[in-house]
Amino acid sequence: MKVIDIFAGAGGLSEGFRQEGFDIVAHVEMDNHACDTLKTREAYYYLKENNQMSIYEEYLLGEITQEEFYEQIPPHILNKVIEAEISSKTIPAIFKEIDRQLNGESVQFIIGGPPCQAYSTAGIARDPDRMKNDPRNYFYRYYLRFLRRYQPKAFVFENVRGILTAQEGKVFKNIRRNMNNAGYKIDYRILNAKDFGVSQDRERVIIIGWKKEIDFSYPEFEKEETALNIGQLFSDLPKLTAGESINGMGKYLTNSHDSLIEVRKPDWDILTYHIARPHNQNDLEIYRHVVDAWNNESRLLKYNELPKRVQTHNNTKTFLDRYKLVKSEDVSHTIVAHISKDGHYYIHPDIEQNRSLTVREAARIQSFPDDFYFERSRTAAFTQIGNAVPPLMAKKIAEKITEVIK
Repeated sequence: MKVIDIFAGAGGLSEGFRQEGFDIVAHVEMDNHACDTLKTREAYYYLKENNQMSIYEEYLLGEITQEEFYEQIPPHILNKVIEAEISSKTIPAIFKEIDRQLNGESVQFIIGGPPCQAYSTAGIARDPDRMKNDPRNYFYRYYLRFLRRYQPKAFVFENVRGILTAQEGKVFKNIRRNMNNAGYKIDYRILNAKDFGVSQDRERVIIIGWKKEIDFSYPEFEKEETALNIGQLFSDLPKLTAGESINGMGKYLTNSHDSLIEVRKPDWDILTYHIARPHNQNDLEIYRHVVDAWNNESRLLKYNELPKRVQTHNNTKTFLDRYKLVKSEDVSHTIVAHISKDGHYYIHPDIEQNRSLTVREAARIQSFPDDFYFERSRTAAFTQIGNAVPPLMAKKIAEKITEVIK
């Protein structure tokens, strides 16, 4: 079944649908870094389907450049990625390119999540107008234009839970009314990624819509108890200290990784992006205090409880959890895009390593497989990971929908 992925980001949603056997016709995304990631993933699937994975491996190992790598991929594969900001001005050209990709065939699904900053708790708290005048409040209208144009059987619309209450609930009321007018019944749930086997406590609103003539109701997802804790999830990754990195072939600690099957395939042995940020001495001392407090007292240390000599922020009344541990014996708290700014909210649980998470560790928490490569810089990769839908969650949503809608 053919799928269009809009507001695609790095492709977490489409990766899950792809794993479930869907055909992704087009990804529409404005961020240049994420577009390169999407192109590289499309190249991966093309090479895998054509038994040419050695080319992908050469690229990850730095033996060929990105330009040389892309030259070996047919243009129509890379052209599935449409780099464009979705707006009234750009939509006609986007539609034209998608129509060219479809070549007369129909679309069964549209997936995607419009930018969520206008609905996020943090965004609202920072804005004096509480995001009421932010144009991103209305990006759902572009989603509606795709629905009206392509008339898919169903769609999946992902966002933060704040979308339900934005502007005293008016935004969601408008979404529901407009989707109904476009010919769709909709329902939603607040779903948690950890209930889908993802090693992360991450709540998101998942709206599912379907054509009114289709006999369908929102799926009941059984809670899974299979999510690995962080200690298990990181068990085969080599240890690093701040500023170190380990990448390349044969760098994993062990070949025994049956429990890691969702993130590391049995035949996969190239480790990428296991890169730890450098940290200054003050932060490293804070990290030690945070990990010590948890290891010795099972207590999450507040900022105003740190020794005065390491407190560099004047504000000791609010945001007291600005340094936060990722617990070894539990799933992680939510990975968000702010991880690209600093790692203080994502401190590694091993005091011997004394650092924040690497890109690969963050990607695993989001359930991206180790053969998924994020393009550009470490910072860009962290941003893409923090903004993504966990692929494992997306896969299981796709699986459930497929049972009913053929």
